[in-house]
Amino acid sequence: MEKRNQEMNPVPNGKSQDKKSIGKNIEKNQLAEVVIQDMTENGEGIGKLDGYTLFIKDTVIGDRVLVKIIKAKKTYGYARLMEILTPSADRTEPRCPAAGPCGGCQLQSMTYEAQLAFKRKKVEDHLRRIGGFSDITVEPVIGMEEPWCYRNKAQFPVGRDRDGKIRIGFYAWRTHSIIETERCYLGRPVNEQVLAIVRTWMSRQKIVPYDETTGKGLIRHVLIREGRATGQVMVCLVINGKKLPAAEMLVQELKDIPGMTSISYNINMEQTNVILGRQVVTLWGEDTIEDQIGGISFRISPLSFYQVNPEQTERLYGKALEFAGLTGGENVWDLYCGIGTISLFLAQKAGKVHGVEIIPAAIENARENAERNGFTNTEFFVGKAEEVLPQWYREHGEKADVIVVDPPRKGCDPALLDVMLQMDPERIVYVSCDSATLARDLKILTGENRYQIKTIQPVDMFPQSVHVETVVLLSKGEIDSKKVRVEFSLEDMDMSEFQDGATYPQIKEYVLEHTGLKVSNLYISQIKRKCGLEVGKNYNLPKSEDSRQPQCPPEKEKAIREAFKYFGMI
Repeated sequence: MEKRNQEMNPVPNGKSQDKKSIGKNIEKNQLAEVVIQDMTENGEGIGKLDGYTLFIKDTVIGDRVLVKIIKAKKTYGYARLMEILTPSADRTEPRCPAAGPCGGCQLQSMTYEAQLAFKRKKVEDHLRRIGGFSDITVEPVIGMEEPWCYRNKAQFPVGRDRDGKIRIGFYAWRTHSIIETERCYLGRPVNEQVLAIVRTWMSRQKIVPYDETTGKGLIRHVLIREGRATGQVMVCLVINGKKLPAAEMLVQELKDIPGMTSISYNINMEQTNVILGRQVVTLWGEDTIEDQIGGISFRISPLSFYQVNPEQTERLYGKALEFAGLTGGENVWDLYCGIGTISLFLAQKAGKVHGVEIIPAAIENARENAERNGFTNTEFFVGKAEEVLPQWYREHGEKADVIVVDPPRKGCDPALLDVMLQMDPERIVYVSCDSATLARDLKILTGENRYQIKTIQPVDMFPQSVHVETVVLLSKGEIDSKKVRVEFSLEDMDMSEFQDGATYPQIKEYVLEHTGLKVSNLYISQIKRKCGLEVGKNYNLPKSEDSRQPQCPPEKEKAIREAFKYFGMI
């Protein structure tokens, strides 16, 4: 015990310790007892040992822990958790047995309430430290009732262990060593079935996993997607070659999985950390699967960007639509639009929506998704937003009323921010997956009081991880963001002008509330025409009578007609 105490207290605990002496007596493999005082944005606990900072994985603020120092630098070091002496009130038992070594979940040891508080503080810290915003309010994070099994997409690396056995799982913390995963508690149950089949097939057919160090081997990753609303499943093997041997045997096994819709392989022969190559070869079934968010259908390919958490995506996009403040006539630009997910949400209430995305396949998907859902008030462009926007403005002289931007983690290109300011929209809605680059970009957009931050709303898209999505409303002028209460009497209003004016969102909301059914814009427009009602300019007839479009089922037609009656339309 005496020896252990000596090891844990190598430096006197004097408060006036000279800074030059900090870390002098700290050595590798030394044991120490520390209390976790804070956490890094990557989820590592921060403890102090007589002024010396230690970063400790798998710890929670408030933990009193015994650690072993594994790396000692001059003023800080890294330590391994050896024992939890007194657990924090915010500590909980991880659900996944691989939570410690796996790099996928950094916060499983923390209660969900504490996770949400951590993410709110993370956004606040970035905005203050990077953006320089001292007087801001970040709204409480919108969380999930059940923060497990939410991911509709998983990408599993494939490799070998030291004994040559095939490993499929996730990378260990800050390494490319694969942790074998029988089950991921964030993913869907179908993943287990798929991985078991792929693992057995590779062993039987002697298919060699890819080796990152040599660049040899065939199977690099297994990509699995599931449409939460449809139950459709996609499997795509990423390979280091041009053909997949014994593919028919793999297909025979996979196609019997309930919901299996698409089986393919993706060619990536580059020595890179980028998972997917550009070419996809379909082996069986469809090229895409289908999913729905907020009653809008989307077709998704292996290459499509599509949010991994459909439940929270609907909340996130709902906030973006709310912040956009659309009334039906606005000219809206959706930058980094992907396959048009946010664009179509906006198109429900906008006059015109222009989507911009640099990936041609994504724009093709966006156009298809718009057509399938009956939107005719959308237009999509392939290219860099910072190039497409100014060209459009030069040719048409048409400014944006609202700009919505949802960039990758690196944030917006400086040239794009400049163009956005030139377009001078009334409102900017910024959707971010990295609050650090968000803070940097907001500092530019709010410079010289050109725009003011009105609302900052984080949404927990990735429970159990350190990541958080944030949607921010910026507007011009000095308008107070607080709501004004206005009292009026319906008896004093002439309601005749509203008889045909129920909006598509209003009809959808009524049908969902009274029947539990979700109906699309296309279905509503079909029943409008059946009832002899005028179809708005945004929901015109199909281009030809031969156009193949899904027809509204009888039960949904009945529900839509009831909504028409309620709003006095028929």
